[in-house]
Amino acid sequence: MKTKTAYLGMFTALAMILSYVESLFPAFYGIPGVKLGLANSMSLVILYLIGVPGAFCVSLLRVVLSGFLFGNLFSIAYSLAGAIMSLTVMAAMKRTKVFSVAGISMCGGMAHNTGQLLVAMLLVENLNLFYYLPVLLLSGLVTGLVIGMISAEILKRLPNRQAETDPVQHPPQNDNE
Repeated sequence: MKTKTAYLGMFTALAMILSYVESLFPAFYGIPGVKLGLANSMSLVILYLIGVPGAFCVSLLRVVLSGFLFGNLFSIAYSLAGAIMSLTVMAAMKRTKVFSVAGISMCGGMAHNTGQLLVAMLLVENLNLFYYLPVLLLSGLVTGLVIGMISAEILKRLPNRQAETDPVQHPPQNDNE
């Protein structure tokens, strides 16, 4: 339990730092609304280390805290929709045990951008924003690949990581780690 709590706290803090760093850059490659999504790598790592509930906790905390610190209510709405849709897709894909970390991240990136676009269409009440979907899908694919590669490297380098073991379901016998 202590290890799980430590991971959740550490990765939430790292996600906050990465969110702040990304807030300093208004747009990725000059395309409005496109960012690399470095903070999402922390959610992906937690998805593998702890599981779906932990990943949702890290994402929710990051979105709300980052929104209040570096954004506004609209940014919270967009990010929350993207995070929920992304994590839902990534969790479902991970359960199949067919896709790599990068493949799961790529689909998560596309789902994230789709969720944000759906909220934008709802808030702005303009269905013509749908024409921006191909740009967002392509950017989600590319940024998802980068985030997936980063996340895979992080997962490889973490100590005592057991592949596909969920500490929530199978807690360690000795909690003094």
